Amino acid sequence: MKALSYLLLLFFMIASCSGNSSSQNLTWYNNSTITNIIEDPDKPEDFARVSIGISAQVFYISKKSTDYKTIMKKANQSFKKSKSFNIGIENKTNIIRQINEVK
Repeated sequence: MKALSYLLLLFFMIASCSGNSSSQNLTWYNNSTITNIIEDPDKPEDFARVSIGISAQVFYISKKSTDYKTIMKKANQSFKKSKSFNIGIENKTNIIRQINEVK
C-alpha cells in the first residue's frame, strides 16, 4: 500500500510540473460570458472591473497591458452581445490576460 501511495505521489508531482510555460500560468474559464464591466473604484486609472458568469466572480483588465484594446473589445462583445469566450485569468492576480474565441 505504501508503494502505491509513493507511485501516486510521484505521478502527481510529474503531472503538475509538466505544464506548458507559454500559458502564462493562467486559469481558464471556458465558454464564459461577461456579465458586467465597470471602472475599478479603487484604481480607475489602472483597471476595469469585470464580472464573469452567474456567480459574478470579479476579475480585472489592466489598462496598462499592451493587449488592453483587444481584450476590452472582446470583453465588450461578451457583455453587450452575450457572446461566450474562453477567458484566461492570471493566477494570483485575477487579471484577465487572454480572451479567445470558443471553438
